[in-house]
Formats: sequence, structure tokens, C-alpha cells
Amino acid sequence: MEIVKYILIAVYMIVCIALVILVTKQSKEDSGASGTIVGASANNFYEKNKGRTAEGRMKRATIILMVVFAILTLALGILYMV
Repeated sequence: MEIVKYILIAVYMIVCIALVILVTKQSKEDSGASGTIVGASANNFYEKNKGRTAEGRMKRATIILMVVFAILTLALGILYMV
């Protein structure tokens, strides 16, 4: 059981580092007050195909890593209670 703990801790650390790197590399999507006043158009080609861009892939990878992070947190918590 100790080997499983060490493997999960190693994977957990890799996920944590990757998550920090991905979050810090992402750009801010919010257009701020100027976008609210002017009215940002959400019906253009870029908005429809945003998931295919590098930013879209990075956002998807961040969400997947967050889910893996949460699952690993629960798994490690359960293993350390036993």
C-alpha cells in the first residue's frame, strides 16, 4: 500500500506543477468595462471555433487537470485515513 501512496504523490506533484504552469500561461478572457460598454460580438468566426485554437486546447487541458487534481486529492485523503 505504501508503493501506491508514493506513486499517487508523484503523479499529484506532476499534476500540480502542470496545473500551475497552465494557469499562469493563460490569458485573461475578460474584456472588462470597455467590452460591456461597446458590446463585444460573440457571433464571429473566432468565437465559434475557439475550442480548436491553442487557447481552447489549453483551457480544456486545464479543466481536465483540475478534475484529475480533485480526484487525486480525494484518493490521497482516503489512503492516508486508512
